[in-house]
Amino acid sequence: MENQRNLIWAVVLMGVILIGWNAGLHYFYPQPVRPVVAASTSPNSATPVADAAPAKPTREGGLQAPADMALEARDLKQELASPNRVAIDAPGLKGSINLAGGLVDDLLLARHRESIAKDSAPVRLFSPAGTPAQHFAQIGWVGENGVQAPTADTLWQADGRKLTPQTPVTLSWSNPTGQTFTIRYAIDDNYLITATQGVRNAGAAAITVKPFALVKRTEKTASIDTWTLHSGPLGAFDGTVSFATNYKDVAATGQVSPAGAPNWIGFTDIYWLSALIPDGKIKAQGDYRALGDGLFRADLVWPSVSVAPGQTAGQSVRLFAGAKENAVLEAYEKQGVTNLSLSIDWGWFRWFEKPIFWLLDSLFRSVKNFGLAIILLTLIVRGMMFPVAQRQFKSMAAMKAIQPKMKVIQERYKDDKETQQREIMALYKQEGVNPLAGCLPIFLQIPVFFALYKVLVLTIEMRHQPFILWIKDLSAPDPLHILNLFGLLPFDPPGFLGIGVLAIALGTTMWLQFKLQPAAMDPAQQQVMAIMPWMMMFVMAPFAAGLLIYWITSNLLTIGQQRYLYARHPQLKAQAAKDQQNIDRSVARDIKTKGPAKSPKR
Repeated sequence: MENQRNLIWAVVLMGVILIGWNAGLHYFYPQPVRPVVAASTSPNSATPVADAAPAKPTREGGLQAPADMALEARDLKQELASPNRVAIDAPGLKGSINLAGGLVDDLLLARHRESIAKDSAPVRLFSPAGTPAQHFAQIGWVGENGVQAPTADTLWQADGRKLTPQTPVTLSWSNPTGQTFTIRYAIDDNYLITATQGVRNAGAAAITVKPFALVKRTEKTASIDTWTLHSGPLGAFDGTVSFATNYKDVAATGQVSPAGAPNWIGFTDIYWLSALIPDGKIKAQGDYRALGDGLFRADLVWPSVSVAPGQTAGQSVRLFAGAKENAVLEAYEKQGVTNLSLSIDWGWFRWFEKPIFWLLDSLFRSVKNFGLAIILLTLIVRGMMFPVAQRQFKSMAAMKAIQPKMKVIQERYKDDKETQQREIMALYKQEGVNPLAGCLPIFLQIPVFFALYKVLVLTIEMRHQPFILWIKDLSAPDPLHILNLFGLLPFDPPGFLGIGVLAIALGTTMWLQFKLQPAAMDPAQQQVMAIMPWMMMFVMAPFAAGLLIYWITSNLLTIGQQRYLYARHPQLKAQAAKDQQNIDRSVARDIKTKGPAKSPKR
């Protein structure tokens, strides 16, 4: 009865886990994405107000409502047709600068596509003000004491028609009182735009202006924000990068002013980042503001500058707008951008995750396939733990060999659990067996498994990486599901019912692995262990295909090691069979002469 009760509780708990996992799955592994149309906001300042709840985001973000997508396409066509634009043509970024306001509001990421389709368009990061996916940067000044400074409606003049890494472009505008404002834009091969601000005073009196730079965006296109994956306001202040601030925090208070001098400030999605980087010569104030209607702004504001007649004042600010490619971010760090690579939300275990990423990326550069790189990574990890695994398997084999003796103790003291446990511990000591030795390799693999999970989920390098056959994206779940006959039926199974080929392979290899392990003493435990592989099949089915490939490969290597051990030590099985014969005779003799063992009186 006790065993049956334990089994019932185990089955109930497994059912709760499966249902709860399906309900909260997006908190652990965000679901497949829709095509990205990334964010932006209107250049007009507004009074901070609380926002309405946004539509449920996806892992990459982007517009979700069909009406918004259609409106965005129409607005983009109209906005980008304007002749008042300077083209941007660089290896990393394509797009244009809007001469109305001098805004950087049209940016495409040339190295990244919206989907795995061959004809997919580049990812759009910036969109003009007023469009549903608005997201842009503005560099400017606030005039003080009546000084007329350029605004978001100012039409600038450009000294060139195309911004490239070889050809910077300077925008200029003069007010009626003799002041000329300039912005010189330069771009590199990746995702960094440098804006050098200047103001020349040809008037009769000194003027005072306050320089600023800002990034505006809509929350409507934000990617999912969870406890393992941050999306929202992000910056480095006095060298410290904190992921604690999200859009709700800013919307609730209207303004958040992090402590410390900003090294950089902006907004992040899981894969993308738009951030302003002050030059550091003059300390700026960094703030996040909520503007209402789901619009947010990251500001850099410098102290007021007085410019005497005939004098010129200026400074520079850099704009990072692109994909969070680890190598690119680290290269910018070497150029003086403090901790920009920490914009990737590695979490508490960065010290372990980054080496795993480095090894995986190095293997990929050698074999040119991330699926093969994951398999090689598994081989390396298992090879490093081979001595520990051998000790584990020897302990498991020894446990299997003493199972008959343990069974006798269980039968003899089945009504006296305390004596049963004492006798079993004495048997362990006599045979030199450590029942916990088999857990060590599992504990050692947990950090590797979690590190690979983080690498697959948050690194842009893993995005849209194919393996073989039907696996076109290792960072996404297995696309072939059994219940819809691998896509032949026109529906997608809900939640954890989306069991794919990789999930079945995972459950099968885990079942084979458990079959080679010594059986548990408790019959209820045996039944739980029999169910476990198939429960894990359901739990892991929605995870990244690359993660399942790692686990399947690890299971196959474990099975191979187990068979290797048993082939090397056939005496363990022979000894177990001999012990079983001796114990059977001993039990029969005891029963014949003494009768069944009874528990002591209390």
